[in-house]
Amino acid sequence: MLITSLMLLILLSMAMLLIAFWLPQIHPDLEKLSPYECGFDPLGSARLPFSMRFFLVAILFLLFDLEIALLLPLPWAINTTPITTLTFATTIIIILTIGLIYEWTQGGLDWAE
Repeated sequence: MLITSLMLLILLSMAMLLIAFWLPQIHPDLEKLSPYECGFDPLGSARLPFSMRFFLVAILFLLFDLEIALLLPLPWAINTTPITTLTFATTIIIILTIGLIYEWTQGGLDWAE
């Protein structure tokens, strides 16, 4: 029984390997042969200027996304310890609000200068 199962496993593995090599149709073209897949010209300069505004907006998105992820389990947590949960939620919302006001007053949310 064990040898039959092992033989079947080896045959299935070999069949999947053969299918993996023969199934895809390989038609190389300019896009597939390019080392970059992000739309940049691979023959141009690699030292293009990077937009600092784009970087700041991306960091802000990550920070606010992380804070929202912390707030998501609060409806379930409020059933166990309501005072601690409400204190935690209030603290996070106050920190978010202060950060948003600070970014707004510093001009971090203005895309056009």
